[in-house]
Amino acid sequence: MEKFSSLARFKSSCPFLGGTKTSTLRALGSAISPRFPSISQLTERAASCPIMGPALVMRSTQMVAGYASVAGQADVQNIHHSKGIFPGTSVSEADISKCPHASAARAAARMADDLAAASTAKAPEAKKEVPSTAQRAAAAGCPFHKAAAAKEQPVKLSEVTETQTTPATSDAYKYDKFYAAELEKKHKDQSYRYFNNINRLATKFPIAHTASVKEEVQVWCANDYLGMGNNPVVLETMHRALDKYGAGAGGTRNIAGNSAMHLGLERELATLHRKESALVFSSCYVANDATLSTLGSKLPGCVYFSDASNHASMIQGIRHSGAKKEIFKHNDLDDLEAKLKKYPKDTPKIIAFESVYSMCGSIGPIKEICDLAKKYGALTFLDEVHAVGLYGPRGAGVAEHLDWESHQMAGQTSEPIKDSVMDRIDMITGTLGKAYGTVGGYVAGSHNFIDMIRSYAPGFIFTTSLPPATVAGARASVIYQKHHVGDRALKQVNVRTVKERFAALDIPVVPGPSHIVPVLVGDAGLAKVASDKLLCEHGIYVQAINFPTVAVGEERLRVTVTPRHTAEQIDGLITAMDTVFTELKINRVSDWAKLGGRANVGIGKENVEPIWSNAQINTAGQPQTLHDGDMALVDVNAVQVVRKSFEELLGPIELSETETIQMKVEAVLMTGAVEHIAGALPKKVKAPRVPVNPIDMPVAPTVAVSA
Repeated sequence: MEKFSSLARFKSSCPFLGGTKTSTLRALGSAISPRFPSISQLTERAASCPIMGPALVMRSTQMVAGYASVAGQADVQNIHHSKGIFPGTSVSEADISKCPHASAARAAARMADDLAAASTAKAPEAKKEVPSTAQRAAAAGCPFHKAAAAKEQPVKLSEVTETQTTPATSDAYKYDKFYAAELEKKHKDQSYRYFNNINRLATKFPIAHTASVKEEVQVWCANDYLGMGNNPVVLETMHRALDKYGAGAGGTRNIAGNSAMHLGLERELATLHRKESALVFSSCYVANDATLSTLGSKLPGCVYFSDASNHASMIQGIRHSGAKKEIFKHNDLDDLEAKLKKYPKDTPKIIAFESVYSMCGSIGPIKEICDLAKKYGALTFLDEVHAVGLYGPRGAGVAEHLDWESHQMAGQTSEPIKDSVMDRIDMITGTLGKAYGTVGGYVAGSHNFIDMIRSYAPGFIFTTSLPPATVAGARASVIYQKHHVGDRALKQVNVRTVKERFAALDIPVVPGPSHIVPVLVGDAGLAKVASDKLLCEHGIYVQAINFPTVAVGEERLRVTVTPRHTAEQIDGLITAMDTVFTELKINRVSDWAKLGGRANVGIGKENVEPIWSNAQINTAGQPQTLHDGDMALVDVNAVQVVRKSFEELLGPIELSETETIQMKVEAVLMTGAVEHIAGALPKKVKAPRVPVNPIDMPVAPTVAVSA
């Protein structure tokens, strides 16, 4: 804070400081430069200033020289002795790190070298073999300083790396030079990725703190779609499992890592999708890669038919299988059928596609693809990563959502519903790291299919299994959402609100029927600047998405709306986005229309019917957007089901007498409400489901949850 207070004194004399908000300066000052790791991004920018650049270089050189000038003085020797070190003939790296003088001198020297490189806007690699700053400043009087300087050899950075990994021969490949060149490509095309330091707070979701624990921002891009990462019963279950089973799994599933927790989660996931079996992986990237690569390599003459917009994990899995592939245009049934027709019906075929495409928000034509698969003798592989927990009466995904009434009537049975869309899908993959708020991935299907993947997939066999506490939390989350529709219904309400308000301001959202809200920017550099401005000036974190995740020219800000975002936070997002679009002159819908449109924006396709109907949303009892200060609602009945499911392994939860009475009263209240509504309605009209959100929840000691 002291540094930024002193900088404020120069705002009137420096155009950059005068035109930049203090919050932006603070963010730049606390972020390390990716190219010059000894300085901050703020210092890197200052180094390119024609006035500040030379001044910084001069001052840093003076600092290094200052350390060198006192290296042989008696007071430095006293510093050495006070630290319990006495210079000998051999000086180790540990000795250097213990010497405060040498450590500081080396740090100053490295900073001087980085500043010199930054001031010329070049990567920190000297073109000429000249002594480094550290070596020029080395003093003979301090053996630690001398040893530290000796480690800063007057050679190129690539050659320093080579001496550590390869023989010192002039014809050795310049590995580090290759790394630097590849990174430079990313910088030049503006696709280099900057990772922000964002620390989500369990008690304040969707609030996080930045690198400074005192600086809080709103998170508008996390994939914890429902806030289950801090749901009280999920945390409670994880704490209990951690206390009983410890931190790690102990090995692969084959070696000590196959616990009752893992088997219980797999049964839960199989039941969720009404399949015979399921298999859990460390992530859904691994699940997709391992399943598709194993299946394609084992099926003789297998041909994959892959949607052009499929996720990288599916692309890699197909590539690793070595099988032939046909890529069909995104969601284009005619193109898919034309490609299927090219092969005999007895040729093994797999159609790989997604339900919700995460960067554009489109939804795959699942039923129609199943029809084509049956016609041409193909298997279906459906990725429901961005749909599980969010669609369907039990959260099983879009395949379940398409037969809402049938699955709602079937309840929690594990039996498949014959000829339903979900029943017609052969293989379903999903994640535990998005709507379920934990980590992991899985695949569900027939018993023999799952057993084959379990027996052959290296990505499953040779990976340490997920920790028991993580697996317990994931299962608790799945169970909770199977018995509670309120979170995903409220999420849809908030998504509709945000999309409608963006449309009213002509802010371009790539049209789609799902919960995805992709705000089109159309330029990588502009998207990065917009993201930075939202974070630094408005306290709103929305990450920029660029190539290769999306096509060049279709860069965007991907907004994630959750059921826990309040009406006031939504107001703030809309205002901030409108301000940033105006300040940066980013194209709006009308501008894209004049240019012929891009990414389906500006071509008259903006009004897309959402997949969630009003009737489906209202099965949660007309959910209302929260306001600042409101407590997030937790379903007591779902909590009871979760606790009951873990009683055998973790024991029962001991509730106080007051909590027990409250739960009984709550149950009586809910039962009475159901009977009242059912009795008041005509006999031929299906009674709407009652609200599943009680006002309060008695839980064992855990983290409080607020909006």
